[in-house]
Amino acid sequence: MATFLVFTLLTLSSFSSPTQAEIFTSIGQMTDLIFTERELVQSLKEYIEAEEMKLEAVKSWANKLDMLTRVSTLDPEGFLAHPVNAYKLMKRLNTEWSELESLVLQDPSDGFISNMSVHRQYFPDEEDEKGAAKALIRLQDTYKLDSESFSKGKLPGQRQYSGVRYNAELTVDDCFDMGKLAYNENDYYHSVLWMQQALRQMDSGEDAKTPKADILDYLSYSVYQMGDLPRAIELTRRLVAIDPSHQRAGANLHYFERLLSKELRDRGQGQQEPADEKPIQLDTYERPKDYLPEREVYEALCRGEGVKMTEKRRSRLFCRYQDGSRSPRLLLKPMKEEDEWDSPHIVRFLEALSDEEIEKIKELAKPKLARATVRDPKTGVLTVANYRVSKSAWLEGEDDPVIARVNQRIEDVTGLTVDTAELLQVANYGVGGQYEPHYDFSRKDEPDAFKSLGTGNRVATFLNYMSDVEAGGATVFPDFGAAIWPRKGTAVFWYNLFKSGEGDYRTRHAACPVLVGSKWVSNKWIHERGQEFRRPCGLTEVD
Repeated sequence: MATFLVFTLLTLSSFSSPTQAEIFTSIGQMTDLIFTERELVQSLKEYIEAEEMKLEAVKSWANKLDMLTRVSTLDPEGFLAHPVNAYKLMKRLNTEWSELESLVLQDPSDGFISNMSVHRQYFPDEEDEKGAAKALIRLQDTYKLDSESFSKGKLPGQRQYSGVRYNAELTVDDCFDMGKLAYNENDYYHSVLWMQQALRQMDSGEDAKTPKADILDYLSYSVYQMGDLPRAIELTRRLVAIDPSHQRAGANLHYFERLLSKELRDRGQGQQEPADEKPIQLDTYERPKDYLPEREVYEALCRGEGVKMTEKRRSRLFCRYQDGSRSPRLLLKPMKEEDEWDSPHIVRFLEALSDEEIEKIKELAKPKLARATVRDPKTGVLTVANYRVSKSAWLEGEDDPVIARVNQRIEDVTGLTVDTAELLQVANYGVGGQYEPHYDFSRKDEPDAFKSLGTGNRVATFLNYMSDVEAGGATVFPDFGAAIWPRKGTAVFWYNLFKSGEGDYRTRHAACPVLVGSKWVSNKWIHERGQEFRRPCGLTEVD
């Protein structure tokens, strides 16, 4: 029996070069597109008004001539017997019709097209659209959102802005495009979820440009790829009923039926079980494993599940005033410090940044924002990665007194010198923005990671939260089950290295995808060089 399956679907059109496809990675920069779109709408309205004025002039001319020709055609000779009528006929056909022709040939769209051309260079490209779609799928997985709720815009954590709740819904065509993108990535699990949602909305009566046959075509094959032959057969039969001449559907149906018959014979069953009539849900099929071993733990923590904060551990957490070992800048106003975790020790500083400082830092960073990079462990070269979706900018003390003041404050409160630290990195997360589990320090298998800096390894991380996040966006530590939620104006601090200089592998952490809101942070990575007397070496490896 032939096992070759005849199935060819049109793929998405070729995507443009990804070098420009970075808009979706920063909500901060995407806000500019909102105002661009508003300007284009105004330009479009002006074009429509000009077209309507032009059309009114043409209609007025047509109505006038309609009345005239009704009279003139009743008795042409009698009409032209009047010399004025004869003269006006000559004038109309020689001059006025030419003027009308010029009016019709006028193109009021020139202003709109010119405006479009100016703004088009800043438009997102197809890679941005693809990245944003993948971000929705990432949010769906991380926060276990069913396609129907997602399609209706019902997301947890939404709040009202100025009395308005900004819901947004996905149409049949939107859901189909989501499923098609997943299909073209050989991601049949998500293709099934979104094609099923497109079909559900279409069956409920929603209008769409996408033919139902196309949805069933993709859905039936994706279901087959998930190993559900009975349902694949039922969906393909629906497709054949809609379009009996669909050659691919007919071939697929025969193949599916033969394959199922063989499976039944192999199992010693003589009768086909009916297809499951329950709607396809998130847990209908098993989500394929990927490259990240702690994926389930990481995503559970992002949802606030599996956090290992016991009463015993909580009893070991305290709050205090931190004066930085009597730093003169903190004596009169010490920093409020709270323990977030006991081991490894993670603390949160309250009122680490003022609202004015945050706005200034964002103002300085916005023009410099570029796709965030990671350091290649083998080459030490910075490069972009799919597991880090954000934009970042690097600010130095000379850029503005605010940056110098923030750097000094970090040194005062931690007791570590920032002279050898990296510049202040400001990051803004885009649609579904995240940074999957990673280490801040370089491991033994990547000795050249910070070699060019000449300042040793990253001994500690100081992370400023510069915005509240309505839903998602936590900093999680899968190894010991901690989740730290963003609070505007606060900062968290932890050591990446033991006093011996060995890396603390427990500090592997992640920035969870932002579900609702815009997340701004600033990082200060403090290095080993210069800390010899501020944090002396320990006597044991894990001291």
